[in-house]
Amino acid sequence: MHQIGIDVGGTFTDLVVADSRTGIHTLKVLSTPDDYSRGILDGVRQMVGAKALRPADIDRLVHAFTVATNALLTRTGARVGLITTLGFRDVLEIGRLRMPQLYNMNWDKPVPLVRRALRMEVRERVTALGEVITPLHEEDVNVAVDALLAAQVDSIAVCLLHSYVNNAHERRIVELVRTRAPQLAVSASFQVLPEIREFERTSTTVVNAFIKPVVDSYLGALEIGLQQLGTTAPLMVMQSAGGVMKAATARQLPAYCIESGPAAGAVGAAALGRILDIANIIAFDMGGTTAKACLIENGEPRLTGQLEVGAGLNAGQRLLSGGGYVVRAPAIDLAEIGAGGGSLAWIDAGGALRVGPKSASSVPGPACYGHGGNVPTVTDANVVLGFLNRTHLLDGAMPVDSAAAEMAIQKAIAGPLELAVHEAAYGIHEVANATMVRAVQAVTSEIGRSPSDFTMIAFGGSGPVHAASLALHAGIRHIVVPPASGVFSAFGLLFTRIEHRLVRTCSMDAAAADVTRLNALAGELQREAGELMAAEGIAATGSEIRVLLDVRYRGQSSELGIPVEFPLSGDRVTQAVLAFHKEHDRTYGYYSALEATQIVNVRLRVRANAGEAIEVRADSIRPAAQAREHAKAASRNVYFGPRWGWCDTPVVRREALKATTGPLVIEEYDTTIVVPPGAAVRRDATGSVHIDLTLLLQ
Repeated sequence: MHQIGIDVGGTFTDLVVADSRTGIHTLKVLSTPDDYSRGILDGVRQMVGAKALRPADIDRLVHAFTVATNALLTRTGARVGLITTLGFRDVLEIGRLRMPQLYNMNWDKPVPLVRRALRMEVRERVTALGEVITPLHEEDVNVAVDALLAAQVDSIAVCLLHSYVNNAHERRIVELVRTRAPQLAVSASFQVLPEIREFERTSTTVVNAFIKPVVDSYLGALEIGLQQLGTTAPLMVMQSAGGVMKAATARQLPAYCIESGPAAGAVGAAALGRILDIANIIAFDMGGTTAKACLIENGEPRLTGQLEVGAGLNAGQRLLSGGGYVVRAPAIDLAEIGAGGGSLAWIDAGGALRVGPKSASSVPGPACYGHGGNVPTVTDANVVLGFLNRTHLLDGAMPVDSAAAEMAIQKAIAGPLELAVHEAAYGIHEVANATMVRAVQAVTSEIGRSPSDFTMIAFGGSGPVHAASLALHAGIRHIVVPPASGVFSAFGLLFTRIEHRLVRTCSMDAAAADVTRLNALAGELQREAGELMAAEGIAATGSEIRVLLDVRYRGQSSELGIPVEFPLSGDRVTQAVLAFHKEHDRTYGYYSALEATQIVNVRLRVRANAGEAIEVRADSIRPAAQAREHAKAASRNVYFGPRWGWCDTPVVRREALKATTGPLVIEEYDTTIVVPPGAAVRRDATGSVHIDLTLLLQ
């Protein structure tokens, strides 16, 4: 039987098939932005043609996609209407009064996903304790639905004040909407995010409503296409928090899958770390459109409780919020920046060289791809420098036109800046690195961690090309480039497990915690978790449960999740508070044992027990596509910048690598690894390449 992971990126769609008999096969195909499912189905057909896959034998199929993120970034989601409590229609406009660019007077807030005219108010009111003080006026709901139908909305979001403690009114509104307009998609906050904070809850529910029809249509079409190819395995979808769920659930709660692709790479890096006995990792993923960094501590990817989609590090730093659409949903804490292989190089009004965030994507792509692109990209620069093969990629499946790359750089960068082409190319490479260092710092320095204390696991089509240069900038000594690194996010999907995360709000002082209520809420979450896992086909004994308390100092607006043992007791709450002080000190650099603490939420994570481990061996991973051409030359001229200049650099395949020192270029089907002069490099039993930069950092 086969396991298959499919990761769709902005430039490439990656497929990885694992089979206990034949090993692991990989494939990269260009993404098809007009219909991403077409590229996936084409890739599956190629896998079948290469005899790496039999659709009828697939027993597990896990998918990570970008359609939700793309719909938000391009504002091409559904036309959404909002039904909310009287007096709260402008919550989306007010937001949290955050500005990512403090001194930019021309900065504009993100345009709300729901126009004010489509935000409808209804008379109802529930207190923060759940008491009804104004019954729901159903005639208001009917008037609102009729108005939204007349405005031709595709999707409705329902978010009432304090529905996280009493959702009866929201439930009734959903019933009325489905009765009067069964064709509309409906997202209610009690289903999407039953948690305190009206702005974050409203924003998350609206985002869910905005992308729901798009994701529903996409996943539905993909499921049909896979079935037509003969696949009977259920389609599983990657969540932003690192678990997977059935496509049917993802079609209802797409807000929980917005960062599914980047999360898959972090899960894969954590799994490789366990195999190699490396607990503290910076996962660095550089693809064609973006670069991502994630911190993994003690074998677990660091999580965040909230995303801002579309904010971007290019607009400021992560500590400054307000630049994107807020999604309060558990997610692996990723710093993402618009610097990938396809990122465009340009000169700004002040004459400075810039890279990204705009990308050539897969259409038209970098100039060297020969698909009509004429603006230089990071990939074009790497071709000119000799980091990438000057005649082909993907073992010959993708021809490369190095002359076109040189021409694009000469015209747009080298000529205006009066530089040699190779100097301009190295400038593009270095500017991209400087941009990506900010992503690494965002997940380390900004939360009190030193990059030098971590090992970098570099992957993605462009990650191993830039890993050494980036690590030298950041002060990282040790790099691991995993096998199948160019398709590693798809590879990481094979290590995922079914998982759900649930929450209940329970604001109380920790010193006078109502343990009975905490246990009751945790019990509710356990029952709900059991129902969810049963729907996924997981038996009650087939999953592990973890309970957390969200704790903060009184007066703070954010909290930290602290694991606790269940059932709770007074002593266990006290231990949780002590653990909170310690974690607050580690994260923010200070704590105060004299300050009063509050418990805000009870959280629960339910995760399926680990299945049979996938064996990772150097000889078990191979491309599904037949190599058309390997590197013919044993060496080529590579420019390593002013420090080393042009070097006659050996070019080898990963399988032929022996312990040595750079300069060295390691070429393979899905990526290229660049080792600078003086760096030590070796290959281990898993096929992972280790690069040691210690001597270069002294």
